[in-house]
Amino acid sequence: MSVGDIDIRTVSGAAVTPWLDDLAALRIRVFRDYPYLYDGSADYERRYLTAYARSPGSLFVLALAGERVVGAATALPLIDAEPEFRAPFEARGMAAEQVLYFGESVLDQGHRGLGIGHRFFDRREAHARDLDLPVTAFCAVVRGPGHPACPPDYRPLDPFWRARGFQPEDGMTTEYRWRDLGDTGESPKTMQFWLRKSR
Repeated sequence: MSVGDIDIRTVSGAAVTPWLDDLAALRIRVFRDYPYLYDGSADYERRYLTAYARSPGSLFVLALAGERVVGAATALPLIDAEPEFRAPFEARGMAAEQVLYFGESVLDQGHRGLGIGHRFFDRREAHARDLDLPVTAFCAVVRGPGHPACPPDYRPLDPFWRARGFQPEDGMTTEYRWRDLGDTGESPKTMQFWLRKSR
């Protein structure tokens, strides 16, 4: 498999509707792995993705092998996000109108290492420029050292994100709740925000 075999396609807003079920399944599949260990449900995922689809300024970057969705990345003008997503920025005095929030970047294991992740970031950063939004941001789960589920060959994505110009914003965190694999209920997870500022 080479990157030339993958069709990278972008859609915005409600145009993503035909792919919502595939995207929900992809998120559940990829986020089961460390560090998220996410035990998700298709119903929740569809509601989450539908919130992005409602925003005409949202962006979905799809990686398609034929008609099969093997990867995806999302972005949303922060002003269109739910209040709990905006709150950490507003607490720092950052105007939501200035931020494009990157929701996730997920890719099936067999298609990694082909440069698709860079193309996901390229398309979303271009979208931020098109919308004249000077700040791009995302958040990532923080797991403590020595976590028992951490595989021995795990490589954090921090060097990749830094190479793209993102930096963790000191002290800017929030908590999201979900159920880890093997747990009976949800528990809070610390999420660190990473920002890239173009001006």
